[in-house]
Amino acid sequence: MISVIDYGAGNIQSILNALDDLNVEYKVTGNEQVIYNSDKIIFPGVGEASFAMRKLHLSNLSTMLRVTKKPLLGICLGMQLLSEKSEEGDTCCLGIIPADCLKYNAANVKVPHMGWNKVSLIKGNILFDGIENETHFYFANSFYIPVCDYTIATTDYDIKFTSALQKDNFYGVQFHPEKSGEPGIKLLKNFIEKC
Repeated sequence: MISVIDYGAGNIQSILNALDDLNVEYKVTGNEQVIYNSDKIIFPGVGEASFAMRKLHLSNLSTMLRVTKKPLLGICLGMQLLSEKSEEGDTCCLGIIPADCLKYNAANVKVPHMGWNKVSLIKGNILFDGIENETHFYFANSFYIPVCDYTIATTDYDIKFTSALQKDNFYGVQFHPEKSGEPGIKLLKNFIEKC
């Protein structure tokens, strides 16, 4: 069973629709014990970092997420919260990925970064099995994690940034696979079946 973490960070219906299409068993929950007992964790998020971290602390999920050995997929804000710190609200995050989450320079590009953009694979990873290099995925983000040791794919938007990462059992994608058509569904399927 897959736990989709419900911590009040945005609309998760599109993720649930994608999981329904894949015919997988899931539970939307903010319950620590249910998440701990699940096979895999999807950590979605659309919203503001400090609000999201406050909700994770209040529901006692922040410590459990830091130490879980279950495969976890952070999506958009869910990936950003894996970092050490976010410039959004000067927020201390989960500290799983040793990098900070930065804001795009609005003097150089339109913020937020919205729409389809190319994802360039820099390391082979089972998350992208059967997905061609430089496939377009759908983004909606104002903040980004710079390229770091755990980056497995990059995207260019003013600068080259991390669009997917992996550290141990923690996976993250800055784009929204659930809004990215067939390649996004394939990526979710890879996470569910192979990670």
